Amino acid sequence: MRKLIGALTTAAFVAAAPHLVRAADPPATPATPAVPSWADTLTAWGITANGYVAASYYASNGYPFDVHQFDTQHDTFQLDEAGFQVAYQPKEGFGALVDLIAGEDARILHIAEDGHDNTFDARQAFLQYATGPLTVIAGKFVTLAGAEVINPTGNTNFSRSLLFTDSEPLDHTGVRATYAVTGTLSLIAGINNGWNVTSVSYGSKTGEAGISWTPNKLFSLSSSAYFGKTEYLPGTSVLVDGDRTLIDVVATYNATSALTFIINYDWDQQAQAGGIGTPTATWDGVAGYANYQINSAWRVSFRAEYFDDKDGFVTGALDGQHLWEGTLTFGYDPTSHFELRLEGRYDSAQTRLFYRTDPATATYTTPAVLGDDLSEIALQGVYKF
Repeated sequence: MRKLIGALTTAAFVAAAPHLVRAADPPATPATPAVPSWADTLTAWGITANGYVAASYYASNGYPFDVHQFDTQHDTFQLDEAGFQVAYQPKEGFGALVDLIAGEDARILHIAEDGHDNTFDARQAFLQYATGPLTVIAGKFVTLAGAEVINPTGNTNFSRSLLFTDSEPLDHTGVRATYAVTGTLSLIAGINNGWNVTSVSYGSKTGEAGISWTPNKLFSLSSSAYFGKTEYLPGTSVLVDGDRTLIDVVATYNATSALTFIINYDWDQQAQAGGIGTPTATWDGVAGYANYQINSAWRVSFRAEYFDDKDGFVTGALDGQHLWEGTLTFGYDPTSHFELRLEGRYDSAQTRLFYRTDPATATYTTPAVLGDDLSEIALQGVYKF
């Protein structure tokens, strides 16, 4: 009787609350382990990898002789640079970095290095050894000099300055040591084959020295010097075997989180500037920058520059000449990976320095037409990954 009463009670309970009774749960499926991303794997290995693509269209009323570095053509679409860098640079021990670029900038860089026309260049490729405050690199690396760099993502303007083009080297092949004296002060010294030279067949080398000081978030100062003999004048077959010297200073002041001012000064000297037995030539210049972040998407950058070619070494003016340029660039960043740049630039010279017609088509009967100023407008897109 007790069993019957218990069974009837259970049946009544089930009928009254059917939602309390359910089928047994199926066996749990083991969770699939998360597959690490390629970026996570590289980070775990201590390897960094990044790249970018920069392309542009620029139009001008002429050709800039040799006072512009990469924007040397006329009314053209252009793949400026496609770059990729991979590096393993531990704080202690051995490492390496490889930095490859392709495009029209690479072509000009390669011609400056060995005279060969090639749209591919190894901008940097070096071994590294770090121990405590000392880091030593050996191979090919970019210069210490200047406020601007070859990589367009490191600049605030589309075009490069007059100083970048005519006063500063681009890269070196040799050995460089950096010693961190404190967390704010570093000393740099090295020896290399010269300005934009990957290899040489003579023994004379170029020395480099530098100092970098960042006492706080508001101000930083860097200075570098290059001194050594060059066998030929850069980009020519003129034999000089004369000393070439550069003193470069860059000062940066962050007035606010949105406003930055930069000053870059260069002094250059070339012994036997016209060949063996000719006088020494000197030239110098200063470039000033004001960069303002308007909001999270928009920024503006202004560059003003004065260049004094005292002996006409850079421009070929017999009595020397002064050059000026002003550049205004607006940058629009709809995402953190992409920027669109719109730039206007104006150059002025004391002599008729800028070609109005293509110098490559000039002949004795149809000489090139020259002017004393140059106007340029450019649109550039830069994508980083």
